[in-house]
Amino acid sequence: MNLKIILLLLVALNINAVFAQNTFKAILKDSETKEPLIGATAILHGTTNGATADNNGLVTLTNIPNGKQVIEFRYIGYQERKDTFDFPLINSDPIEILLKSEADELGEVVISSTRSTRTIKDIPTRVEFIAGEELEEKGNMKSGDIRMLLNESTGIQTQQTSATSGNASIRIQGLDGRYTQILKDGFPLYSGAASGLGLLQTPPLDLKQVELIKGSASTLYGGGAIAGLVNLISKTPTNERELKFHLNGSSGKGFDLNGFYGQRFKKVGTTIFASHNRNWAYDPASIDLTAIPKFERYVFNPKLFLYFTEKTKLNFGINSTIENRLGGDIHYIEGNGDSLHSYFEENKTQRYSTQLTFDHNFNDSNRFSFKNSVSYFNRKISIPQYSFDGTQLASFSEATYSSSKEKSEWIIGLNLWTDNFQEKQMDTLPLRNYQLITTGAFIQNIWKATKWLNLETGFRTDYVVDYGFAFLPRISALFKITPKLTSRIGGGFGYKSPTIFTEESERIQYRNVLAINSNANKLEKSYGGNIDFNYRTSFADDKITFSINQLFFYTYLDKPLLLQPQTNGLYQFINALGNIDTKGTETNIKIGYEDFKLFLGYTFTDTRLHQNGTAIENPLTPKHRLNSILMYEVEEKWKVGLEAYYFSPQKLSDGTTGKQYVICGFMVEKLWEKLSLYINFENFLDVRQTRFDSIYTGTVTNPVFKDIYAPLDGFLINGGIKFRL
Repeated sequence: MNLKIILLLLVALNINAVFAQNTFKAILKDSETKEPLIGATAILHGTTNGATADNNGLVTLTNIPNGKQVIEFRYIGYQERKDTFDFPLINSDPIEILLKSEADELGEVVISSTRSTRTIKDIPTRVEFIAGEELEEKGNMKSGDIRMLLNESTGIQTQQTSATSGNASIRIQGLDGRYTQILKDGFPLYSGAASGLGLLQTPPLDLKQVELIKGSASTLYGGGAIAGLVNLISKTPTNERELKFHLNGSSGKGFDLNGFYGQRFKKVGTTIFASHNRNWAYDPASIDLTAIPKFERYVFNPKLFLYFTEKTKLNFGINSTIENRLGGDIHYIEGNGDSLHSYFEENKTQRYSTQLTFDHNFNDSNRFSFKNSVSYFNRKISIPQYSFDGTQLASFSEATYSSSKEKSEWIIGLNLWTDNFQEKQMDTLPLRNYQLITTGAFIQNIWKATKWLNLETGFRTDYVVDYGFAFLPRISALFKITPKLTSRIGGGFGYKSPTIFTEESERIQYRNVLAINSNANKLEKSYGGNIDFNYRTSFADDKITFSINQLFFYTYLDKPLLLQPQTNGLYQFINALGNIDTKGTETNIKIGYEDFKLFLGYTFTDTRLHQNGTAIENPLTPKHRLNSILMYEVEEKWKVGLEAYYFSPQKLSDGTTGKQYVICGFMVEKLWEKLSLYINFENFLDVRQTRFDSIYTGTVTNPVFKDIYAPLDGFLINGGIKFRL
């Protein structure tokens, strides 16, 4: 009898266990668009019991025990969500679960370069941004300037223009540096005479993020943004004090000391950035010429923020940079020069600029903004038997009004841009003085046409005194094809006002370069477009993430301004009777697994000058470039990075072809709460142009330099300490 009772109890318990297995249904949607998230997952916490959402976003979990259970909801590109449910549920109908995009987790990243208040995920214009940890990691590798930060992005190349002084400019998608506009908080402070050393005189510690627009952006910011623009966004004060110091030393005889302070006190806030960067002459090739010049630089950027009310604020800042840079024969630089060792190139620069911004929000939708900057830049160049001394005084003023609603945003604006250059008479060549005055007006609209389509249209007209009008329409579209697949397509017109300050004239220190002739020279005008596709997904229960961005671009530049040799050794800028076109692709892949991240990039660039029925390949433009970066990161403990970059052979100005090469680097950083230590092995394969090619012809006394297409400094080790107080 007892045996029968025991058997009956076991059967009852088994039946109860069967009936205790519950079913859970949910519909997973985007929190903003309410679109179903196809392929999103729901997993019973602590188990392998999971399911995937169907085409309607419906996910069904079975075999859930009674009692309180935690269910995790995941989808690539969205924040993970955990909810607790008490089973059995009272209602068996599907539950709506809304997942938030990771853009919200990043503080809804707002890209100021587009002039819009929309977040990056809703902007039709294709924008790349470098911020946070990535910005800090690049600062470890080159804490004194931003060359490396930009050069390691696909489609971007920093081109060295001087073998001995290290001067460099930025190229985007194969076009010369003068076609890229570099901004600081939306102000064009690095144009004209000030463009040659802009990359070398901008330490990254006070930057919050760097925004990149590839392709024409002249509709947004006027002349000079034919290839694209780089906007350096400074940090702003927060209620919590930020006090950072960064010390760095290099085996290339360099030393950097940077400091930043920022804090807000109710109605008043401030940021202060100061740096001292110096280098002793460095010649790793033992050819008696510097690969890194001797230089000493001081930067001081204080900024004051006034918060009059919640709707009205004003900030005013001063940027100041003083630098002395001396390259050339290392014996001469070290004070041991003689009749043989006498070549030098000296650059002395002073840069001062003001930045004023006033913002007033009339209400939640309407806003007025006014900007003004005045900049002073003086540069003195000295080489044997030649000197250059020029001063640029420029100003920029802009007023904009914007009206933003849920479906549409309008922005209208006016601007005035002046650029006055004066030089001292140093030889018998006529002075190259000029004054450019540009007035402009623009209008832009962003329209959320449907859930899957956002449109951005704009039009600008600029009037440049002596050169006439430039009309600049622009259109971009964002297609949200699926939650995993999006596409952007856009295009616009651009122009560039002629000046003598180009890569070609920079290479010869403006020696024997005649002035621009406003009667003969014309505006360089362009049009171009690009289209990209962005796909992201995950595998293995979201343990492996994968994303790919594929970009196709094209730019047509009509009647480019070229430096042509004349009689008696002189040079004259002439608008070519032809065009330059550049086309290509960029591929960016990102793979993540636990603490590992792998970044892969490929750039194909084909840039040609078409003139007199012939097509000539643009020099110093590698057709193929590969980027690869592997990062291992333990949150707030360790960062380890390994990177490699391949550059294909490049055509040089003399008609020859340079060698292909690979650059590799390795970096380790140990982090504590207030302190971090790092060491970086840059170019540890010691790739140098001086190892496989010469950099000059003639004698060391009177060298004639070739194109610089590969590193000159070779293998460098740098390390440093960063601490927060």
